[in-house]
Amino acid sequence: MAAAAAGPTVKVSESQAGTGGSVTVSGTGWRPHTLLMMLVCGRSSPSRGVLGGTNSCANADGRAVTTDANGSFSKQLPVAEPPVPCPCVVHVATVTGAGADADVAFQVAGHPVKALPAESTGGRLSMLTDTRLDGSSGLLTWFGAPPTRTLVFTIGNAGTSTLKDPVFQVGTAHGVFAPQWDEQQWRGTLAPGKKAQVKLPVELSAGAHGDYTVSLRYDGRVLAEQPWGIGRPWGVTLFWLLLCVVVPAAVFRIGMAVVDRVRPPRAGGIRHRGVPRPVLRVPRLRAAESAPPATPTSSTLPWFTPDSGPGATAGRLSAPHDDSSASPTTPTTKGPT
Repeated sequence: MAAAAAGPTVKVSESQAGTGGSVTVSGTGWRPHTLLMMLVCGRSSPSRGVLGGTNSCANADGRAVTTDANGSFSKQLPVAEPPVPCPCVVHVATVTGAGADADVAFQVAGHPVKALPAESTGGRLSMLTDTRLDGSSGLLTWFGAPPTRTLVFTIGNAGTSTLKDPVFQVGTAHGVFAPQWDEQQWRGTLAPGKKAQVKLPVELSAGAHGDYTVSLRYDGRVLAEQPWGIGRPWGVTLFWLLLCVVVPAAVFRIGMAVVDRVRPPRAGGIRHRGVPRPVLRVPRLRAAESAPPATPTSSTLPWFTPDSGPGATAGRLSAPHDDSSASPTTPTTKGPT
């Protein structure tokens, strides 16, 4: 518990080793079950930290380790030459959760050594609290607008003179890429022994998503690193899907309308949109020509016989009988006169 109260510590099995070898790195006082990253870094010292951030470290040969339930760890780290001259350290920092780091002096045998840049005189800025990102993503960010946050932290002046309008560098890194730094000046005055809360805006490019790391640097020293996870802007994906459906459908409709306008009508064919159907006019035949010829029959009245219809001899209403004259050859019988 005393080690945890004093903060995280790091030790190495050997203070010097050559490239190609390895050393055992151990630590105590870390948060339990926390993922850590171990790196060999140049141009740094335990008192001033890693000047230049992870750009001064052999990132390709780093190792990850997870602390146990007591906040301790022990793992071998291959020795590699950092991209800048020594003095060097073994730098251990948290990957997730609240930021914490620790350095231990280490010498890479055969690697060039160069003196550290002179430390600025006067006021000395120190971090008093961990950094945090305030803010949230809105609806526009879901459609690809640049994500924005506010980096909040508390600083103190551990020097002997007043700090006025200090200039910080805020870097944003995506994945394993090096951070891109942006200078931001804090307007204020910090007397010796005083502290103040600083808020700096952080903005990414439009459509940014994934795992980012926000770093804070002052006077060439990285003060803190804060992870930032950003969700995918699904509104942009939905927009492109709708565009791929709507545009082809609109082009097809326009093309069909143009075809219907320019295509000549076909006689007896199917009528298309916009082309009137031709009207076939059939001349009406007269009733006399269309009706069948009437046969010279008698009247259709049922109470007239064929020979008693209109136009027959008047006065003959009895049944028909033979009214021809007597044949001369037919004998007649006459009674006595």
